[in-house]
Amino acid sequence: MNARTEPAEADTAPGTPARPPLIREFLLVAGLFLVYKLGRQLATGHTGDAFRNARRVWDLERTAHLPHENAVQSALLHGDTLVHLANTYYATVHFPATLAFLVWLYLRRPAHYVWARRVLAAVTTAALVLPFTFPLAPPRMLTGTGLVDTGRVYGPSVYGPPSSDHLSNQFAAMPSLHFGWALMLAIGLIAATRSRWRLLWLLHPLITLLVIVGTANHFWLDALVATAMLGLALAAVPPPRRTATTAGRGTGVPAGREPVLAGAGR
Repeated sequence: MNARTEPAEADTAPGTPARPPLIREFLLVAGLFLVYKLGRQLATGHTGDAFRNARRVWDLERTAHLPHENAVQSALLHGDTLVHLANTYYATVHFPATLAFLVWLYLRRPAHYVWARRVLAAVTTAALVLPFTFPLAPPRMLTGTGLVDTGRVYGPSVYGPPSSDHLSNQFAAMPSLHFGWALMLAIGLIAATRSRWRLLWLLHPLITLLVIVGTANHFWLDALVATAMLGLALAAVPPPRRTATTAGRGTGVPAGREPVLAGAGR
């Protein structure tokens, strides 16, 4: 019998959480993205209410002494390159980053993947109710605020004129799922990893917050409401129990790669 040790496959290590079936998860995640897009389209219309609510939100923020969105946008407008980068971040990072987050968890941390997918599904489903009950125009559409529609002026823009844009509901600014999903990405990766640098993942929701406000696509309150909804979802969906496997660590070897005796039983 050979007494040397070699790592076992991650999927066969004792205590490794079962990875959900790939096809089922693909359909579930695709359905989540589809519900996000179609649900917001179903809540189109209510233009008058959306602008009245936007003015109320703007006035409420000033009463609450929240920082002016103009202050963030003014920083972006110091140069065309910076504002163009902000518009690009808004247009291209949201969906790919969330998808990459889910794929990584599915492959490396199955238990955390199931937890994160459930939390995102809960937040997204709840977020679809607000456009029906509280339609809200984004701040870039409000007159008299001094804000610029940076996407339209500097590009790239993901939106066309509201009257002809059939791919999105521009009057569904609250809550900001851009921010809610970004915050969940950071929380999920911090919970699922043990790196001393893992808190740096919080830069993603921070940058996202500055981008959505600076480009005048969202109010501060849109992000605050998204944070509250995420907090409720996190309280309702229990996280996976921390073990050496789910935490990505073990007894001196990578998670899920416990040593076994090579040749034992042969």
